[in-house]
Amino acid sequence: MSAVITVRSPYDDSVIGEVPAQTAADVDRAVAIAKQALHANPLPLWKRAEILDRAALRLTERREEFAQIIAREAAKPIRTARVEAERAAGTFQFAAAEARTLSGEMIPLDAIPSGEGKLGFTLRVPIGVIGAIAPFNFPLNLVVHKVGPAIAAGCPVVLKPASQTPFSSLALARMLIDECGLPAEYLQVVTGSGGTVGNALVDHPDIALITFTGSPDVGWSIRARAPRKRVGLELGNNAPCIIQPDGDWRSAAAKIKVAGFSHAGQSCISTQRVFVHRSIAAEFTAELAAHVDSLIVGDPLDDATEVSALISTAERDRVVGWIEEATAAGATIAAGGVVQADGVLRPTLIANASHEMKVCSQEVFGPVVAVAAYDTLDEAIALANDTRFGLQASIFTADITVALHAVRTLDFGGVLVNEVPTWRADQQPYGGLRDSGNTREGPAYSVREMTEIKMVVLS
Repeated sequence: MSAVITVRSPYDDSVIGEVPAQTAADVDRAVAIAKQALHANPLPLWKRAEILDRAALRLTERREEFAQIIAREAAKPIRTARVEAERAAGTFQFAAAEARTLSGEMIPLDAIPSGEGKLGFTLRVPIGVIGAIAPFNFPLNLVVHKVGPAIAAGCPVVLKPASQTPFSSLALARMLIDECGLPAEYLQVVTGSGGTVGNALVDHPDIALITFTGSPDVGWSIRARAPRKRVGLELGNNAPCIIQPDGDWRSAAAKIKVAGFSHAGQSCISTQRVFVHRSIAAEFTAELAAHVDSLIVGDPLDDATEVSALISTAERDRVVGWIEEATAAGATIAAGGVVQADGVLRPTLIANASHEMKVCSQEVFGPVVAVAAYDTLDEAIALANDTRFGLQASIFTADITVALHAVRTLDFGGVLVNEVPTWRADQQPYGGLRDSGNTREGPAYSVREMTEIKMVVLS
């Protein structure tokens, strides 16, 4: 009997289902099929756009079904899972727009004497077979961020979903193939461990590009392991938010209630570090603590639930250990910090946090927000920048001069003003600096990574 992976609910440990524990040989077969399809059955632009349009429509129609899958396998509250399904449909729409407009450019060859009488232009052609390695935290939309642009670029994909959340990817593949007209060889899902399936994708000589979303340690090891491939990495962060005394700090507190704890903080841009001017720090912390205490925690399939379980008990216990380390070092728990009877860690607000604590210096990837007071704006910006990450940061202020100073000096891939750093539009160039990655996602940007420029000269 072939080996299988048993997938269990992170919330109550019930069995959701089983998927094959596939091997390197399965990856070899999938890549060979994909490579053959690229040469024997290339997809014209109109066909790519048509498939993507249908995908957006069908995903919208089947939103609830996909949301239920996400909620079960990821313990994402159903209300949040519905938003993810809606966003994924929008991501397909943006990818369809790219499929319709993907083009090269004219090159003025007669700008030099030897080019007179010649016509030059470029084409954008598929880079080749794409190996996509997806995370558990957005098991639908982040997969669509890889698959949608790949279809727009005309590239077949061999997809490895996270072992904890494979069913979203499998349902998506069935929908694209059975209902949207995508040839089956253009999207193959290979389920299995990162050490087996993931490494086989990274090492395969016929994979032209690896797109990976996940932890920095794994991501940079992939980059080192595949020096001759194009490798796109979207990695971690410990997103900072600065709140000036003239900023709307009450609005900031209400937004952080969602931004710090949605999906139990398991987002690369989950608001994690909050720097509040000392003159308003006590009021802000009390306001945010009240918001955090009001969060409804429990079963992800309950419409009322706002926060549910972390992806595993091991991850929950790690986060609890980091909270305990912070309190032992002098921080205080302003809200939460306890594990409920159902095993879910309550959303936790840590006050009087300091830079050396893990809850500040590293990526928590859990339902924890740390608050620290500052005296000057330059001090706050220095604290925000003092990190190996660089994905997104934000500032709340009513002063445009202060806002522009922060935009210029916060060293992050994205800076938001009067919004939390957790906000993202699926069409924006999303990505970071340093250990946060090396690419920009969003269909308009990803599709160009997934194509090569071919120069054409006509005499």
